[in-house]
Amino acid sequence: MKRSLDPDVRLLRAIADPVRLSIVRQLSAQGTVCACDFTACVALSQPTISHHLRVLREAGWVTTERRGTWIHYALAPSAVERLRTLAGELDSGTARAGGSFGPNTAGGRRHLSVVHPTD
Repeated sequence: MKRSLDPDVRLLRAIADPVRLSIVRQLSAQGTVCACDFTACVALSQPTISHHLRVLREAGWVTTERRGTWIHYALAPSAVERLRTLAGELDSGTARAGGSFGPNTAGGRRHLSVVHPTD
């Protein structure tokens, strides 16, 4: 499967993982967190947590600051704002055209095609 270059897809894909969502929630609650302190919110090894932090950083969810030998992470305000905007677009029906919402269009707007299973 080809990776999407759409920054919105990358943003959403990054927090779709339960570990990364836990990390984002911890950052939201605590502000700045040292890399060594993430092992408290998830029972994983430091190298695995570092992998998840890298994914979040590349997607734009976190910012980093080196303090001596430690790296501190913070939630990127721009990512939070982008998520709010995306949710608002979906709620109000103003999602930007060209998104991958399906082939059906009406009035220049794309609409989600939903197939309901029959009983």
